[in-house]
Amino acid sequence: MPTVADPTLTGLAPVADEHVRILILGSFPGAASLAAQQYYAHPRNALWPILSALTEEDLVSLPYAQRLPRLLSHRIGLWDVLGTCEREGSLDSAIRKPAANDFARLRELCPLLETVGFNGQTSGKFAQQFAERGYRTVVLPSTSPAHASLSFEQKLASWRSLMDLHEHVHGSADRRPR
Repeated sequence: MPTVADPTLTGLAPVADEHVRILILGSFPGAASLAAQQYYAHPRNALWPILSALTEEDLVSLPYAQRLPRLLSHRIGLWDVLGTCEREGSLDSAIRKPAANDFARLRELCPLLETVGFNGQTSGKFAQQFAERGYRTVVLPSTSPAHASLSFEQKLASWRSLMDLHEHVHGSADRRPR
């Protein structure tokens, strides 16, 4: 946690392994996620319900410690574009002094990674960097409850493009759990 002397916040470790083919990158964990040390911990964040629909597995009802290996079994990983920043509250617009994560590690950490989905416009600013490194990229609507201009159904329809982009190359067999 930040202090008056050092107001810098540190993000979460990547949820990824050598089998990950799709990586979802957020901007930086919100206050609820940092407090819980869990990705997308805010109860109204739509990421876990969306991933449940995309994987056809009820990840929402699982304890967090069980969600992560199940998500990885679908070859999907999670991380954020920022490793550290200063911020009051949870809004991306309040981020100050951002420092990106070490993306050079991705080839080592996730050698099969091909598709990167950006959860919202803030993380989407990094899409070009990933495209230049040969990854397929898609910028998706934010799952944050602060991004309420789209309904859950509209967000889900957009997020299906992440799986569609990946399946276009690999077919649906690649989505099956290991």
